[in-house]
Amino acid sequence: MASRYAALRTLYDPAQPPSKDSVLDSGALVLFFPSPKTVTGEDVLELHVHGGPAVVKAVLAAIPRCFTSPSRVRYAEPGEFTRRAFLNDRLDLTQIEALGDTLSATTEQQRRLSVRGTTNQLARSYETWRQQLLYARGELEALIDFSEDQHFDESPAELASSVAAQVRVLQKRIKAHSANAVRGEMLRNGISIALLGAPNAGKSSLLNRIVGREAAIVSKEAGTTRDVVEVGIDLGGWYCRVGDTAGLRAALMSEYVWTIDAGHEASRAISDIEEEGIRRAKQRALESDVVIVVLSVEPSADGQGVQVRVDPEVTETAASCSRERSNVLVVVNKIDQIREPRHAIMDKWTAQVQAALPEVPPDAIFGISCKDTIDASLANPDPGNIQAFLKGLIGKFGEITSPVVPELGGAAAESDPSIWQESLGATERHRLLLEDCDRHLGDFLSSVSPHGVDTRSSDDSEEGAIDIVVAAESLRAAAECLAKITGKGVAGDIEEVLGVVFEK
Repeated sequence: MASRYAALRTLYDPAQPPSKDSVLDSGALVLFFPSPKTVTGEDVLELHVHGGPAVVKAVLAAIPRCFTSPSRVRYAEPGEFTRRAFLNDRLDLTQIEALGDTLSATTEQQRRLSVRGTTNQLARSYETWRQQLLYARGELEALIDFSEDQHFDESPAELASSVAAQVRVLQKRIKAHSANAVRGEMLRNGISIALLGAPNAGKSSLLNRIVGREAAIVSKEAGTTRDVVEVGIDLGGWYCRVGDTAGLRAALMSEYVWTIDAGHEASRAISDIEEEGIRRAKQRALESDVVIVVLSVEPSADGQGVQVRVDPEVTETAASCSRERSNVLVVVNKIDQIREPRHAIMDKWTAQVQAALPEVPPDAIFGISCKDTIDASLANPDPGNIQAFLKGLIGKFGEITSPVVPELGGAAAESDPSIWQESLGATERHRLLLEDCDRHLGDFLSSVSPHGVDTRSSDDSEEGAIDIVVAAESLRAAAECLAKITGKGVAGDIEEVLGVVFEK
């Protein structure tokens, strides 16, 4: 049978002579892939049989009988094929991790992220950086081992200055990859969203409109949401975890609850349970990737019109989130109560919101009506403006998950964001190792520039002396962190280091 070609074959029970009674499958496709160009790097035989449970069971039971010693055949352990592919240099660790992401991807953005990771671009980048550190370490160790026997064109300070310049550029790349790993985790694990607002602002109604079902209880009674209600959803290809939270109000102030018919206010004390819910709501908002502040339109004090309710407790928490991450969007709910032209009054309310939350731009403020969404028609498919708001929300997703591009000082080719898209595939494991690598590179820079000594100086006095041994050890530790990411190459490989040393 020719390799790499599918052949239609009849499978027989190996313990019996070929006959009609010993047929296991009369029409199986058989493919043979010789090593090393296979998924595992070993010989692979594929049997494509009919999928009936009895057929599959019979074929699997017959395979061990093909050998004199049945113990030579066993079921693969979980992940064994992938492990063999790694041991035979068919896949590196970054590709294996991306393969796991591919199998678990449920949204379009997760699929794109995993597909980018299945290439070995990340591994090539990390290996290139490791080789740069290896070469730099070799140059420094050449000074240690042969400084008395050989003449070097550069003094230790000049060589350290040259290496330090390369390390600073590498640090910028590593910091960018580390930051992009955090953004990649948002794509991989879901963007965390918090709905923040006062009681009865319409947070639960908005959650239900976003997810398209009754995920949270909606009531005219304030404070029905006490704990965080989280729902996972695919929004425009992004996986999101939307959390409805308890309404915020000051612990020492009464709450204004407007009845539909009278417009009178009533006060209600905050219970211990509601107070805990408020604490959790604030904590969830501070930890979320995106915060949606829900304000509501309420009758004015004189009962002659409406006004937007801007609660100080809400804006204070939202301002803290906005200052730290610039991740706040504002929706003004219940605009169906507006009787005058909406455009003019929304401009007025937008200015009012910006006065309370100056970090929020005008294009991040939306007027919506959860009530009007049930009246959608062909003439007006988005009467409540929910779809326009979701479009702005999805735009925010793209903004916070776009790759960080470092300033590399003239490396114009590397300033292209598309080059840095690959770094979004870095995982949390990569990020931790990259941070360790960055820390070791910082130790190197500190050792070659102690107490602010200029490494560009050729001063070899005791004050300007550089501890080459410590500097080389910092580079070794940094390279080892990069080697752990891909699982290939040993940063402490003495043969590689000696190769660089003898070249010098």
